[in-house]
Amino acid sequence: MTPRVLVVREDWADPEIALPSYETTGAAGADLRANLPSGDRASGITLAPLERRIIPTGLRVAIPEGFEMQIRPRSGLAFKHGITLPNTPGTIDSDYRGPLGVLLVNIGTEPYTLHHGDRIAQAVIAPVVQASFAIAESLDDTARGHGGFGSTGRS
Repeated sequence: MTPRVLVVREDWADPEIALPSYETTGAAGADLRANLPSGDRASGITLAPLERRIIPTGLRVAIPEGFEMQIRPRSGLAFKHGITLPNTPGTIDSDYRGPLGVLLVNIGTEPYTLHHGDRIAQAVIAPVVQASFAIAESLDDTARGHGGFGSTGRS
């Protein structure tokens, strides 16, 4: 069964901006678009190098229980301009009903302007499994053992 994400536009949002959509039949992520407040629509929002900002989509969503919405960068924006997400993937939980904003950062060397309607990120709907946690007397041994970050060597 295909999960259905219900979407509501914010009162201020431009209804001409497309809802999240898959650009190809094999796409894993649906493109999210910037839906800027009326005062920013003509000029856009410029991110200076190393600046972080939440870019509004103008949407609120209801994700089915048992799923999450993962927010991921768009590879073209990251490669060409250094625009990415500082917390990738970002997670939108099934019980969140607030505004859907995309936290972007400019890790490039030049300012970059996001325009009204630009595709700014991808949303991947993924199943979630909740685990239980319990205290144990010890843990089993593995080949990796106690190794920390980088303990498996270079690839």
